Amino acid sequence: MTKTAEPLVRVTGLTKQYGDTLAVDGVDLTVRPGEVYGFLGPNGAGKTTTLRILTGLISPTSGTVRVLGGAPGQAQVLARTGSMIESPAFYPYLSGLDNLRLLAEYAAVPRRRIEEVLTLVDLADRAKDRFSTYSLGMKQRLGVAAALLKDPELVILDEPTNGLDPAGMRDMRQLIRELGTEGRTVVLSSHLLGEVQQICDRVGIISAGRMVAEHDVDDLRNDRELVIQARPLDRAHSVLRGARRSGSAGRRRRRGPRRSGRAPRCPHRPRAAGVRPPPR
Repeated sequence: MTKTAEPLVRVTGLTKQYGDTLAVDGVDLTVRPGEVYGFLGPNGAGKTTTLRILTGLISPTSGTVRVLGGAPGQAQVLARTGSMIESPAFYPYLSGLDNLRLLAEYAAVPRRRIEEVLTLVDLADRAKDRFSTYSLGMKQRLGVAAALLKDPELVILDEPTNGLDPAGMRDMRQLIRELGTEGRTVVLSSHLLGEVQQICDRVGIISAGRMVAEHDVDDLRNDRELVIQARPLDRAHSVLRGARRSGSAGRRRRRGPRRSGRAPRCPHRPRAAGVRPPPR
């Protein structure tokens, strides 16, 4: 991916209005080939509405939207796009495997691809169980498997880690990161800043339907940290131990109403190169 490459997704002045409610208000965004783009914002900010427009599920009120060189929802665009918007919906009485077989028939996808995507999302061992028996996290993973079924060039995922346990979230984030390194372009929405920082190349921040900012993730993180160096190291250990003892003694001697302030604590042992506070 190069920063001068023609965007795969270009949105200009996008608005979507429902009655008196302006869900999306003049959004501009660009997604470049081969990047993982994070669409970050709180619930109700307009993320899902925007993604539904990108996939052709709804039409915009105004503005221009180009996806893979065409209009959202066009057959040639859909053939190169995989998506999971909001909660995955499958036939509850069919197994995960049979649901994917049905989708593969509609999309003319070879059956061998089904096994590949089930393995990718770690559902191969539960593939023959009914969808109705799946946990929320398993349903989410099957939705991602369906999005990858066509081996798409562009993948659009709405809150893909929703409902996953910590291990599942880690694996899903790793999978998304790998999709980006394999030459695919990924657009994902999230309300978690830490998640976006971990797996995305660029981020668009939306609030109350308006785009607040669009940055490289490195710029958002800004790579700033406070470093305190102390030498000699044994003396630094001694000073910190003394500070902890003094703080504890002070709390034991305190009388009267409790104050809001707290004695300083040192949660880390000093490192050989100095003393670093925990990242925030």
